Amino acid sequence: MGEKKGKNTVFYVSLIIVGIIAVWSVAFNDSFTVVANAAFKVLTTDFGWLYLISMIIFFGFIVYFAFGKYGKIRLGSDDSRPEYSNITWFGLLFGCGMGVGLVFWGVAEPLTYYLNPTDGIEAASQASANFAFENFFMHWGILPWANYAVIGLALAYFMFRKNKKGLLSVMLEPLIGEKLANGWLGKVVDILGVFATVAGVVTSLGLGTLQINAGFNYLFGVPINLVVEIIIIIIVSFLYIGSAVSGLDKGIKIISDTNLYVAIGLLAVCFIVGPKVETLNAFVNGMGQYIGNFIPTALKINSYSDNSWFGSWRLFYWAWFIAWAPFVGVFVARISKGRTIREFVLGVVLVPTIASCIWGAVFGNLGINLGEKGLMAIEKLQEAVATPEVGLFVVLGQYPLGFILSLVALVSLCAFFVTSANSGVYVLSMLSTDGAINPPNGRKILWGVIQSVMAIGLLMAGGLKPLQTISLVAAFLFIFVMFGTIAAFMKVLKEEKA
Repeated sequence: MGEKKGKNTVFYVSLIIVGIIAVWSVAFNDSFTVVANAAFKVLTTDFGWLYLISMIIFFGFIVYFAFGKYGKIRLGSDDSRPEYSNITWFGLLFGCGMGVGLVFWGVAEPLTYYLNPTDGIEAASQASANFAFENFFMHWGILPWANYAVIGLALAYFMFRKNKKGLLSVMLEPLIGEKLANGWLGKVVDILGVFATVAGVVTSLGLGTLQINAGFNYLFGVPINLVVEIIIIIIVSFLYIGSAVSGLDKGIKIISDTNLYVAIGLLAVCFIVGPKVETLNAFVNGMGQYIGNFIPTALKINSYSDNSWFGSWRLFYWAWFIAWAPFVGVFVARISKGRTIREFVLGVVLVPTIASCIWGAVFGNLGINLGEKGLMAIEKLQEAVATPEVGLFVVLGQYPLGFILSLVALVSLCAFFVTSANSGVYVLSMLSTDGAINPPNGRKILWGVIQSVMAIGLLMAGGLKPLQTISLVAAFLFIFVMFGTIAAFMKVLKEEKA
């Protein structure tokens, strides 16, 4: 009976909180925006240092877990083996953790840094091009994935080796005791995880919808307006709720596998039609700067001078990736049974990092090349990055096969979009059904509908940014949950015969 009550507590309290935030953000959007922005400004101004240190700590411990004496321990019984092939596993990881963000920002972010760098670097120059790739690699490279891996690794260990529930709170049990982990403190952690996941997925739904609408407008002249955006959300909702209901081994797996091949094909063709030598040079030089300046860049923040660039880019990203850590971590844990700790870290941290950096080098260079070779006026490039959802299609349109590449990019975006959303539905259903590894379909449908309705409401109210910002405020508390997770995981690993 106690378990049933606990299960309902997380579910109902989460629904109430999500409902309050939804009504506030939609009906009173102005006041919601003011509060969200003020709170985020305090966090990034007064606690920027903590975000930077936290990401380095997460990375350090993940390296230790992988290459220390515990690396050969399996996430399951000693004779367990992976449920999914490497290709399927990578596809699910990538689609859930980064896919839709990389398609959205792959062209626009490096181009923005190239045109509007910081630290007194000359805009639209070789120096700003170098700055663009180093910082893109920093933002989409090893630190975000190490952050995801902290929760993913610990939860997979507790779920499959210790036979615990698929809840965030179980990871803290060795540290705070079973009573608190199953009591109010554990419930607070699980509810925070639900809220961060809802906010993250709803924001991605909205951003993805804007880019899909922009793509259809650019390619086919479909108008950019609220009616079209609502139609897109409804169609995508059927796809992601349907694939989530069909289960991990059917709908989610099929969409993820297919999209992995589509994305690899798109990447390859964009490399071929783009500036090949310049792209290879940009990748090699960017990786050199990224690796060589890793610690100074990762910990860079000004003591007295302006930190607005760091606040709006790096600190925003770190807060955003920490906000996504519960969602991505739970999903990654769910699909990683049977892997060794070392295999998990290499697969979850190293492989996606390399893929993300290659993606950034190819797509980022498509845009920067237009400026460096004078193929497109700087003013036009500035217009493209001012609306990043359009930038991808504007830049692709300047190259051979531009229309076809834009069409394939649109398909890939939709598929990544669906993969992120159905992963989110699956995780929300797990967290709100007492950690059930295969949650009921009714719960998946409910969370899917809630996400779609919230995304539509926010677009009608005039923007997604406030919800994204408020989720970062909630996620601030997750820094401490993740520190606790590391301590608890270290404690329980010491009992293993390594």
